Parts: sequence; C-alpha cells; structure tokens
Amino acid sequence: MLTTETIERWLGEDIGHRDVTNDVPGETTGKLIATESGVIAGLDAATSVFEYLGVAVTPVVGTGDRVDPGTTILEAFGDAQAVLRGERLAVNLVGHASGVATRTRRAVHAIENVTQTGQTRIAATRKTTPGLRGIEKRAVVAGGGDTHRLTLSGLVMIKDNHIAELGLTEAITRFRERKSFVTKLEVEVETPEMAVQAAEAGADIVLFDNLNPATVREGVMCVPDDILTEASGGITVDAVDAYAETGVDIISMGSLTHSAPSLDLSFRMDE
Repeated sequence: MLTTETIERWLGEDIGHRDVTNDVPGETTGKLIATESGVIAGLDAATSVFEYLGVAVTPVVGTGDRVDPGTTILEAFGDAQAVLRGERLAVNLVGHASGVATRTRRAVHAIENVTQTGQTRIAATRKTTPGLRGIEKRAVVAGGGDTHRLTLSGLVMIKDNHIAELGLTEAITRFRERKSFVTKLEVEVETPEMAVQAAEAGADIVLFDNLNPATVREGVMCVPDDILTEASGGITVDAVDAYAETGVDIISMGSLTHSAPSLDLSFRMDE
C-alpha cells in the first residue's frame, strides 16, 4: 500500500508552492479515459491519491482488464480544485502501470501457442523505477506475469560478480550455509557446463543469462527435472516464443518494466 508520505511527496513535486492553475471553485466529476487499447493497472495508486485529496473515486473497469479507446477507466467526484490536483498523478500512474501490464500481456500471449512451453512463465526483474517497484510489479501481475523476487532478500541469487570473487562452487556453498531454509538459491550461468556444475553443487534454480535459444535448450536438457530453469538477458517480446520453445520454466524480462511505453490516457472534466 502507498504511504501518506509517498503521496505527499508526489503531490508536492507536481503542485509546487503556489498553485494558481487549479484554483477552480465548486465541485466536479472527472473521468480517466483510455485513448488507446491496453491492459489496465495502477488503479489502486490513483485511487489512493484522489482519496488523500478527499475525492470520491469509482473504478469503472478492473485491474487486468483490457480496454479499447474511449473506455472510461475511473470517475472522480469532489472539490474541483482537489480533482484537478490529482489529475496528472492519476494519468501518470495509471498510464505507466498500464503500459507495463500491456507489454506483459503481449509477452504472455506470445508463448501461449508454443506447445513445448508446458508451465513456462513470464517474469519481471529488479530493473524497476526507484520508488515505483511495488506499482510496477503489481502491473506485471495484472498483465499475467510473475513478480520474480521483490527484493534481494526474497531469493538468494548468485550472479557473475559473486562467481568472479568466490568461484561457482564456493559461492553456492557459502550462500547455501547462510540462507534461510525457506529461501531458494538461484545461480546465473553462462554455459551448459556451468549449469551442470551449479546443479551438482546444490542450486535450486539455474538461470541462463544472455544466451541464445539454442544454447538455452542445450542447457535445459543438461539440468535435472527437479531443478527450475530460467532464461534472461535482453529478451524482447518479439523473441520470447523462441525462448519458450527451449522448455525453460521461466523467462524473465527487464524490458517489461524499464522499457514499456505508457498507455495513452486522458482525464476529462464533465461539462
């Protein structure tokens, strides 16, 4: 949930110290409207902002719904000045989150007809906007994806820098001894041979990083079935089906959050 401090910081950034622009008397109703097709997310954040300003909010669609141009997403009723003050934040938050959800849905749909995927899942990464991780991760879920780890503490991931410092086997041994019994250990590998070594050393998940689909397929075949496999590293929506065909369990994509364009929205006041 959003904190009061976060909402106040956002409003302070947008309103400034002397708000003359929104000095409008009376009460009004405003509508957030989609001007292009997409999947909606971020409604909870926009609602929190308006409610903080004393504005009543009625969502018209649900999180995860796909909308067409002209669809009303939410309505906001209250003091005209308050509605106008929340307008830009609502547009920015819902637009950004919906862009993430829309791109995620595209990736999920792209692998639906790949018969070899089985339970392959599309996941996000930690490549999120500072301060907006919660909103972006929930948007991924709205689009049908998986959040992956929310923080460093959610999963022990041994990456290339750990291996460079400690060596692959020593890094796995060291972190396995220190992690909680409920926390899984994932190891980033760059070759099928490293995947075998990681599996034998006790990895729960093997991540094939920045490898082409053919090499990922080879690596997946080398790993025991009880160990999860993941592919990541510059994977785009256009290429995701090729990675799904390798039989990998998870495809994680930083582009879901760091490169998704905002969904185009408009906020219109009733005449």
